Amino acid sequence: MKTHHYALTVTWTGNRGDGTTRPDGYDRDHVVSAPGKPDVPGSSDRSFLGDPARWNPEELLVAALSQCHMLWYLGLAAAAGVVVVDYRDEPTGTMSEHPGGAGEFTEVVLAPVVTVADGSMAARAERLHTRAHEKCFIARSVNFPVRHRPTVRVA
Repeated sequence: MKTHHYALTVTWTGNRGDGTTRPDGYDRDHVVSAPGKPDVPGSSDRSFLGDPARWNPEELLVAALSQCHMLWYLGLAAAAGVVVVDYRDEPTGTMSEHPGGAGEFTEVVLAPVVTVADGSMAARAERLHTRAHEKCFIARSVNFPVRHRPTVRVA
């Protein structure tokens, strides 16, 4: 079995001068960084006093699920002779918050629109979404359903 390791840095940048002396006295801003890559400006969700102009962890989780599915899908398509000429996903995630602040995601729905080069590829293209889901490391790691509502179009 191969093992892969991922290392990065998350640096809080939201200290207004007094640290966390009050719940509303600091910003939730932070930066996700790794050598040789552009920084990702992060914050918490607006609901949790975050900056809506910055990426929040919930959005990044939904994005990671979508990216993982897409990358597996494209690789499987290439191996199966399905020529994908366009791929776009508009995923959504639902999170439930409990009294006291804890919560969890209850589902993520991927809605990829895949355009294939030829109509003879459409049925195979549709079936590949199931295989991509079975292969996606991130979807296999979460404890909530990741659903798929794919659309296949012909160029």
